[in-house]
Amino acid sequence: MAKKNAAIEILCPCCQAKLTVDRELGVVLSHAEAPKPPKVDLDRVDEMLREQTRLREEKFRLSVEAERNKEEVLNRKFSEALEKTKGQPAEKPLRDFDLD
Repeated sequence: MAKKNAAIEILCPCCQAKLTVDRELGVVLSHAEAPKPPKVDLDRVDEMLREQTRLREEKFRLSVEAERNKEEVLNRKFSEALEKTKGQPAEKPLRDFDLD
């Protein structure tokens, strides 16, 4: 009878290394290191930092603009909802007690 493959491959959650472990013995048979990330070119670091700063400033500017217009947007939404319900008769609210 052929023996099943007793080894399993596991990916380390910490370092992303690939481990081959024997199921029966509970030992590591092989270890393959995770690929290393590409090194950052130090000549481009200044450019990358400026780009991140620019993006951060742009997001902040958009959030400030949205906050300034927030009251006007909410007022328009309220007035539209008020116009929709103006011609409708007022209904008595349905309570859970009324459903029994």
